[in-house]
Formats: sequence, structure tokens, C-alpha cells
Amino acid sequence: MYLRLSNDCVIPKNEIIGIFDMDNTTVSRQGREFLPRAERDGQIVYTSSELPKSYVVTEAAGRKRVYLSPLSSKILTARVKTAALL
Repeated sequence: MYLRLSNDCVIPKNEIIGIFDMDNTTVSRQGREFLPRAERDGQIVYTSSELPKSYVVTEAAGRKRVYLSPLSSKILTARVKTAALL
């Protein structure tokens, strides 16, 4: 199964480590440091030109990626749960 993060981006559901809300996770020091570190390491994937509301952390073949999505974490989580029921 796949998860659609934006109009142009889908990812395999089995690669997802976590789905995070942009506003809530950037409150803590660790959260504020995570995204800039991922950017420096070349792990960020922009899925849209819109302002990101959430990000999805994945890992496949030992490579981590952080997908920035214009969809809320609630919408993405609901999509994952719906796909699990199919």
C-alpha cells in the first residue's frame, strides 16, 4: 500500500517510521534541531511548493528521508489507517 503526501508524491506505507505535525514537533529543542539537521544531511524531500503542515520520516535500504507535506498529520494518519482496513 502507498500513502499520498501531495498531488505529485506517494510513498510505500511500509517505509514510514512516523508522521509528525510541523507546529507541535518544532516546539521542543530536539524538534527544532531535527529538520535543519535533516536538511544538512540531504534527507529532505519537498512534496509541494505549499507551506508544509507535517512531515513524514521514512527509511528504506538504510536511507532515511523526511518528506514535507502540505497535508495535516491528522489527514495523513487517517489515510494510513484507512489503507490498513482495505
